[in-house]
Amino acid sequence: MTMATIEPIEINARFVPNPVLVKGEGRPLVYLHGLIGQEWPDLLDRLSGRFRVHAPAHAGSTDARDLESLDGFSDLVLYYDDLFDRLGLDQFDLVGHSFGGAVAAEYAATFNRRVHKLVLIDALGLWDDDHPVADHLLAPEATRRGLLYHDPESPAALARHKLPEGQEEMLAAMIGDITALASTAHFFHPIPERGLDRRLHRITAETLVIWGEADRLAPPFYGRAFETGLQRARLAIVPDAGHSPHIEQAAQVEALISDFLA
Repeated sequence: MTMATIEPIEINARFVPNPVLVKGEGRPLVYLHGLIGQEWPDLLDRLSGRFRVHAPAHAGSTDARDLESLDGFSDLVLYYDDLFDRLGLDQFDLVGHSFGGAVAAEYAATFNRRVHKLVLIDALGLWDDDHPVADHLLAPEATRRGLLYHDPESPAALARHKLPEGQEEMLAAMIGDITALASTAHFFHPIPERGLDRRLHRITAETLVIWGEADRLAPPFYGRAFETGLQRARLAIVPDAGHSPHIEQAAQVEALISDFLA
């Protein structure tokens, strides 16, 4: 299996280069990761057989100094527009998970002509007092895993959080996880909502909303809310999956996305 390559993309002097993971050939597809940092899950390896996949890191998730130049969520959306320009992407398919789903939806509402098709996987960004999103940031690690997965002891979930064996590498990975979580808190804590519901009508891209049936962090209520609020959307509920169906049920999610993007 060929590994994804890292392309350090410089935006301007205020930010450290973004270590964008890239693999594949074909139509461009951008993947925006969730709460626990940059990733290259099996899903992206599968999709790279048909698309040229770009998987950047959220600003601030690898180097907290980036956050000094980003006051709010709208700044992060503009950051991504600059990044996509640097990558030479004009129009592309956009996939976002969790926090990355909120960014993807906001980007598609702001720069709707650039997004060809949109995929939201258990996306954050909406809020309903009767169906509160769980506070994962203040939860102990074991509780957080239970919010992210239907079965936190499954091989796929354990593999996603496996630490390197070397002491220095393990410490670096743990610091990286903390930095990534802190970066999302900078934009989205304590209430992960910045008025996206008032802008959903601006999203013109056909949208696939994927939701884990057992999501304990953001219940399926929000999947239905996205489906209702978007102009052209359909909802796919994934059984035996929590907040991370692309990890727990990678083959099923890949099939859903591939059929949708065909």
